[in-house]
Amino acid sequence: MTNNYIAGEWLPAAEASPNINPSNTNDVVGEYARASVAETERAIAAAYDAFPAWSRSTIQTRHDILKAIGDEIQARKDELGGLLSREEGKTLPEGIGEVARAGQIFQFFAGECLRMTGENLPSVRPSVDVEITREPVGVIGLITPWNFPIAIPAWKIAPALAYGNTVVFKPAELVPGSAHALSEIIVRAGVPAGVFNLVMGRGSVVGEAMLNSSKVSAVSFTGSLPTGRKIAQTCITSEPMKKLQLEMGGKNPMVVLDDADLKLAVECAVNSAFFSTGQRCTAASRLIVTDGIHDQFVAAMQERMRELVVDDALKAGTHVGPAVDQRQLDQDLKYISIGQAEGAVLIAGGELLKRETPGFYLAPALLTEVSNEMRVAREEIFGPVATVIRAKDYDEALELANDTPFGLSSGICTTSLKYASHFKRNAEAGMVMVNLPTAGVDYHVPFGGRKASSYGSREQGRYAQEFYTMVKTAYTFAGNGPYVHKTKSRE
Repeated sequence: MTNNYIAGEWLPAAEASPNINPSNTNDVVGEYARASVAETERAIAAAYDAFPAWSRSTIQTRHDILKAIGDEIQARKDELGGLLSREEGKTLPEGIGEVARAGQIFQFFAGECLRMTGENLPSVRPSVDVEITREPVGVIGLITPWNFPIAIPAWKIAPALAYGNTVVFKPAELVPGSAHALSEIIVRAGVPAGVFNLVMGRGSVVGEAMLNSSKVSAVSFTGSLPTGRKIAQTCITSEPMKKLQLEMGGKNPMVVLDDADLKLAVECAVNSAFFSTGQRCTAASRLIVTDGIHDQFVAAMQERMRELVVDDALKAGTHVGPAVDQRQLDQDLKYISIGQAEGAVLIAGGELLKRETPGFYLAPALLTEVSNEMRVAREEIFGPVATVIRAKDYDEALELANDTPFGLSSGICTTSLKYASHFKRNAEAGMVMVNLPTAGVDYHVPFGGRKASSYGSREQGRYAQEFYTMVKTAYTFAGNGPYVHKTKSRE
């Protein structure tokens, strides 16, 4: 059994759960410990006790540790990418790419340790100096999802440590292998005992213990909207209230205009909707296509989809791996049926597939004749299921794109500078892509959305400091003798 890491020790737990390969359900990646409430509370207490020393550690110390973490991740990206793809089901190139990105994130925040900035401003009062600085928040509870089992933990853990916080990390129960491997690297880099803690297990146990602890100062969560709302309510009503950061999904549009490069638009749509098995919060599941190119686009999509290879994630040449588990596969199938019952037409894919090994294989599905009021156009499916919505022109396409409770990513394919510029300004999303897939972002710039997709400050890049630090304003009297408050005469 693979253990939790608490207070500087690898500790066994009373319970464990198997980690199943979704490409081959006969393959058990390993048995991973499940933390109890008591074990989680011990991890929180260790982080709380370690915070004073770590928050005052030198920026060089933190830089060296984070750089060592990033360097080892990069050196082992092929090995770790294989583990990630084996337990999560994304293709091996995608798994290796995700690991490389995690290494880059740690290397970036190693640099941020050395770029801590503040401000010195003149006061409106004579002989008074004003200093504005940033300080760490405290113990941070990190709750991460299964779809990016090393990149999302990296973009939460790295800034938390860089800015002097201590961490209690709960990965998704479906993907403990990547989290455990990352934790081993963090430990080897020399993080002091208690500064970083890994507690694997159920959200109803580990997550609840984090939310209920008065020693946890902030919680960063990526996952579903219903769970995010529960976490928000608990954080706001807890004593004391906790700082909060939520990323909760999307129903992202990709607009294709009459003047679009058809081949480019199809590639953007296929990548956005079906790569990573559609299991990305930035995936485009609403393809909004104007009348003049609609039929050509649909025909080209069908042709391109026939070329997609759905198979074992570790096999060379695989384009789309399996769904992560039976529950997600059932959800994908349910929404395909819901769409058809609502009047949508399934023109490609949507059937279960058998491969050499037993797994959760589904042919990517394309639904046409979809209206934006249908459930398949409004609810997040989180699988390789895309809908095509017809629009008469750009104005209607923009209106449809914005007509969603979510607002994470939004894309447009066009050769018109006019429409591209207008869309960037008027798309109601945190991230906008022009002639690019809606999924795929850089690690050094902010990530996040609006509406129901996100709550709180942005993740990644320098903007991460907004969540992982607090601002302090200090006033110093720099004059001689006692301070005397002076007021202007009315004369």
